[in-house]
Amino acid sequence: MRMVVQRVSEASVRVEGEVVGSIGRGLLVLLGVARGDTESDAAFLAEKTASLRIFPDHDGKMNRSVTEAGGSVLVVSQFTLYGDVRKGRRPSFDQAAPPETAKQLYERFVEMLRSRGLHVETGVFQAMMQVHLVNDGPVTILCDSPAR
Repeated sequence: MRMVVQRVSEASVRVEGEVVGSIGRGLLVLLGVARGDTESDAAFLAEKTASLRIFPDHDGKMNRSVTEAGGSVLVVSQFTLYGDVRKGRRPSFDQAAPPETAKQLYERFVEMLRSRGLHVETGVFQAMMQVHLVNDGPVTILCDSPAR
């Protein structure tokens, strides 16, 4: 699994003009699922998301997690994170998991974050979405689950 984590002061996602998920201060997570990913990959990234120390402490150092900062998380599925553009000009998505598998692991990732007490909003899996965000910092982190 692969995620792009952005610290935001606010973020929302729209589907067909309707807001389906919205948060204030917290994290926007764009989440991609690869072929062969398992629940252990989802657990690794959920733990990483909940404990990643990228919020400022009282001294202004990135030393607090989203949990400690009292933030929320907006999770948006993004299979294009597995777009391979090393050959040609059109991305290949061969590494992306099939939709059924990806949806199951995406939903499991969201459940794992919620089980840690986080307020989590989501997009709509496989929908065309418009994501709006105000990146705070900016702080953007890329993270993959461990290689098998």
